[in-house]
Amino acid sequence: MRSTARDLVPVPGLFPRRQLYQFSAEGRDRQPSFGLSVLIPVYNERHVVDESVRRLLALEHELINKLEVIVVDDCSMDGTSEILHRLASEDSRITLIRHEQNKGKGAAVRTGIALATGDITIIHDADLEYNPEDIPALLAPFAKEGADAVFGSRYLPNPYRRALMYRHTMMNRSLTFICNWFTNLHLTDLETGYKAINTTLLKSIPLRSNDFRFEVEIAFKLAKRRAVIFEAPISYAPRSYQEGKKIGATDGLRALRAILHFWMVDDLYREDEYGSHILVGLEHTRRFTVWMGDTLRPYVGNRVLEIGAGIATLTNQFIPRELYVASDVNPNYLHYLRSYSVGKPYFRVMRIDASKRSDFDGLEDVFDTIIMVNVLEHVPDGLQALRNLRSALKPGGRVIIVVPQHPALSGTLDEALEHRERYVIDGLRQSLDGAGFHVEKVFDFNRTAVPGWWLNGKLLRRTKFSRLQLKVFDTIMPLVRRIDRLVPWGGLSLIAIAVKK
Repeated sequence: MRSTARDLVPVPGLFPRRQLYQFSAEGRDRQPSFGLSVLIPVYNERHVVDESVRRLLALEHELINKLEVIVVDDCSMDGTSEILHRLASEDSRITLIRHEQNKGKGAAVRTGIALATGDITIIHDADLEYNPEDIPALLAPFAKEGADAVFGSRYLPNPYRRALMYRHTMMNRSLTFICNWFTNLHLTDLETGYKAINTTLLKSIPLRSNDFRFEVEIAFKLAKRRAVIFEAPISYAPRSYQEGKKIGATDGLRALRAILHFWMVDDLYREDEYGSHILVGLEHTRRFTVWMGDTLRPYVGNRVLEIGAGIATLTNQFIPRELYVASDVNPNYLHYLRSYSVGKPYFRVMRIDASKRSDFDGLEDVFDTIIMVNVLEHVPDGLQALRNLRSALKPGGRVIIVVPQHPALSGTLDEALEHRERYVIDGLRQSLDGAGFHVEKVFDFNRTAVPGWWLNGKLLRRTKFSRLQLKVFDTIMPLVRRIDRLVPWGGLSLIAIAVKK
């Protein structure tokens, strides 16, 4: 049975009719264990692969309740394939896949990820440079600290370590320094071959690199996804180029280009039913988020439920509060929110679908504020969703609703985001009134962006904004805030403030 890294413990007294659970440090006293998937990309390693795989299969530890070894033979031509077939026939824990042409380490890892079923996936090179006995040290931060990823570092303090090749070490440290500068992480070993990552998280990240640039790509994408990353010291037994070492100086140059590429390009979510790959682009409009937060903050109380919190871009504008519950239906966002909740005793995470009445059972009369930004236009029955929100509010509690305005602007952007409709003021007022709210005010927001939405969604028929467009818009945000009310047309969005009757 799977155990979570931060154990769920009951939080008494908050919701009399519904038991809410939160991640707590109390769970650190209990020892979880994990299903572990080990991916081994192999290319022409007939002299060492047998010993490397056998060392893995001999691994036993209380943190590991299930071990699966996924070996991807990347078109080896030196007799490695025969050895791998023999090993796979001897042990059912081994899954063997072969590429019929050599594609590179990144491609082999990508093939293995698709087959991984464990809670945590770790990449293990077949060349005996890394010791499987270090793997439990990589699992410890998952068990004790709720890690999303743990990188094995050859340079962290250890009781002893082997002296490594100086030029190779300096190249790695230089790349690590540049990576840290662009990601704002503080890693000590970017090019480590031991990277352990939560499998669900790993499967949700699109990986494009076929070669050793995979190491840069995964570090950047985890950083941009704001994953909780740890490092753990590991041992390392380097082999020489005469013994078959494959990474070289040209790979260092490729890694440098990859750092620049993955800094500029945001490709962080696989396409899914929630539109994660589209919505994540808005993460880069930080000044816009601050503007939205400043606009809504005067109406936000002390016991808050946020519907559709996403990756907390707006959430962190309103916390801390007496109670703040962030909800979403996207499992990727919920995973992030649970990591984000660590160290915030007032912060809870729940899966709530605004359209489902059962998701609000036990939450009656709990909150003084409910925030729902750009969600109502997605639910199939907006009136029922508003009634569900009303049930969770205290008498006199306030709902803050943000929806897209101007039906005439509906186009390819709205289709890509699966907007059910764009609203008009009278229609939004009627919906709120029909759901049992007294509407205090409805006002428009972000008039300046209307031409850009029309240009991209109606004229050019695009399905997303380019990063350059978002960057320019966010850069000129101080000017936008000054002139927005002077623009002679209605805003791209409507904001409604309504009170439970």
